[in-house]
Amino acid sequence: MKISLHPVTQSNYEAVCELDVTKEQEEYVACNMWSLVESMFNEGYATRAIYLNEVVVGFFMWVYENQEKVSIWRFMVDQKHQQKGIGRIALDLALAEIKLTPNLKTIEICYNPNNPVAKEFYASFGFIEIGMDEDGEDMLAVIEQ
Repeated sequence: MKISLHPVTQSNYEAVCELDVTKEQEEYVACNMWSLVESMFNEGYATRAIYLNEVVVGFFMWVYENQEKVSIWRFMVDQKHQQKGIGRIALDLALAEIKLTPNLKTIEICYNPNNPVAKEFYASFGFIEIGMDEDGEDMLAVIEQ
């Protein structure tokens, strides 16, 4: 099983848009198509397709908030490819890429506090919860460099 991350381009954006999560996960994950539109019209957005061998199976989007902070805004693995360890490997790869950012001090991620899997999953990568986001809707967790 070879997992890799590649920029979203003209050759793979349709495959990214066709990815789906389970019905139960839909309330926790934004639409990939909307995320790609956001990335095209805002500066500092990075998008990555998650590949299993040669097949697109997931999606990442992170935002360079400033010179010291990167926020992971989107992360999903297609429902047909969940529970195989792909998300864990992909997040490792994404964090390694993000950590190459010069002057980086903070990596943050938000998630629904009612999502039963998110807290333990992100904590296993070193994310520490620091409280609710400014809207009071999502839990904010960070890795400090």
